[in-house]
Amino acid sequence: MKKIAAIIGSNGAIGNSISENLLKDDIVDCIYKFSRKINDKDTDKVKNFVIDIEDEDSIKEAVQSLPDNIKFDLVFVATGILHNDDDIFPEKSIRDINSIKLKKVLLVNTIGPTLVGKYFIPLLQKGTKSTFAFLSARVGSITDNKLGGWYSYRASKTALNQIIKNFSIEVKRTNPDAIFVGLQPGTVKSYLSKPFEKNVKDNKLFTPDYSAKKLLEVIAELDIKDTGKIFAWNGEEIQP
Repeated sequence: MKKIAAIIGSNGAIGNSISENLLKDDIVDCIYKFSRKINDKDTDKVKNFVIDIEDEDSIKEAVQSLPDNIKFDLVFVATGILHNDDDIFPEKSIRDINSIKLKKVLLVNTIGPTLVGKYFIPLLQKGTKSTFAFLSARVGSITDNKLGGWYSYRASKTALNQIIKNFSIEVKRTNPDAIFVGLQPGTVKSYLSKPFEKNVKDNKLFTPDYSAKKLLEVIAELDIKDTGKIFAWNGEEIQP
């Protein structure tokens, strides 16, 4: 049976690469791409929609604009913020914590994806395996935290991981074949990682295409027992 996918944040490095790889997959019938700006034209296999995950009304309106009775086999949330060109940057110490910046990072990395879940979960396919995947991060693991710092980013991803777990528990009652996971894409050469690339070994800095391929391989191998968990790009489970 042909699959239908939704990519939230399709203009980002990873979201775009996920979309491009799915386009090459014969089993994928159609991709619904959601982003703040539409850069591509619709085709038989690609449909574009505007969405702003920082605005609940925008998410709701995006869902309302979809075809009636649409059901997704895959929803991939590829949005996130680590820094911007102005004033947001990972905190190196307690002194760097700022309430406005903290709220912004939590809004983009936690609240936005949670609201996407609220409106897109009812659109998941039933009666067969469906996957709802969120870009997460290894630094969201409390167990793995050995260095400290990066307060807002770490906290936002830790909170997102809890949301993913909650989704997996509640939705199991109404859609037992749905799988919810967080995915760590590795360090990907992109706007998000650019300020930190000099600290990454060459063989650990992935192209978006490579990361997307590995993440789709992880998704393909998921089983219902994996719901609620966080996985790295290589299939390794990341502990909470």
